[in-house]
Amino acid sequence: MSEKVYSAEDIEKNKVIAALAYAIFFLPLIVDKDSEYGKFHANQGLLLLIVSLVGNAILTISIIGILLVPVLNVILLVLFFMGALNAYNGQAKELPVIGKYTLLK
Repeated sequence: MSEKVYSAEDIEKNKVIAALAYAIFFLPLIVDKDSEYGKFHANQGLLLLIVSLVGNAILTISIIGILLVPVLNVILLVLFFMGALNAYNGQAKELPVIGKYTLLK
């Protein structure tokens, strides 16, 4: 997990919006398009959403997978809170495993 550095002004201005990006990934892109800090957390929120949708869709195909859906969802919930807390605390840490990918530039 690496941590990126953004300006203190950008972080202070957008940390609440960045934390909300884990629930509504596009919010920072609408509220403040120029915020690199907001874009970082919007990207992390989008990755979390994609993993959630794809993971749940794939796991529901088989009986064993259906039993694993709650496990996946607990892991995703932990990642959700990790990301939101990091954003609110002014940190730009990538989420474990999925955070290294960049979809939004």
